[in-house]
Amino acid sequence: VAQGADVVDVGGESTRPGSLPVPEAGELGRIVPVGEALRRQTPALISVDTTKSAVARAALDAGADIVNDTSALRFDPAMAGVVARSGAAVVLMHMKGTPLTMQDAPAYDDITGEIAAFLDDRIRVAEAAGIPRGRVIVDPGIGFGKSFEHNLELLRRQAVFHALGRPLLVGFSRKAFLGRILDRPPDERLEGTIAAAVLSVERGAHILRVHDVGPVARAVRTAEAILFTPAVGA
Repeated sequence: VAQGADVVDVGGESTRPGSLPVPEAGELGRIVPVGEALRRQTPALISVDTTKSAVARAALDAGADIVNDTSALRFDPAMAGVVARSGAAVVLMHMKGTPLTMQDAPAYDDITGEIAAFLDDRIRVAEAAGIPRGRVIVDPGIGFGKSFEHNLELLRRQAVFHALGRPLLVGFSRKAFLGRILDRPPDERLEGTIAAAVLSVERGAHILRVHDVGPVARAVRTAEAILFTPAVGA
């Protein structure tokens, strides 16, 4: 938060490619104490990254403001109701398959069109469950069931998702496609993360999910000044 984060996203279950689910009790044990401590220490928004309704409910009771559901309300039928009753915001993300299977040769005919249609459908599902459209954030799911080329295409064509009329969240920080470009391990992908962040801001992204908050926040602040400071007379 001191480095410039507006939201702190807390997760107790890895969703990286090939990862296995964590039992509900284990996820609760990881998330709730952290969420409670954060709520006491910071006024920043707190996001809980989970696909389990019981975990979301406990995190919301502990003070979370946002449910970041990488399944877009698909994995747990009770999740939509929990979010609707809480008054929290929700992130609906596209993922092909599950974390265990999502990188098994993902294929699309029109990746941006198909993901936009998926997100539009999930917004409608959320609304039908009682979640107001104004509390929905969308995420195309960079790296979640996408090839190297798919990820680049999604970052290039972010404008497609603005037609949904909802804030756009993108998460590319340290991901494998950056490692392929830079030939560097995850903790040495800062330059790639910053480049993706600046281009995402230029293309209208509203929320960036990153690890290296300070450097990325400074790069984004610079990019926004260049892009959006009103022109002066000659």
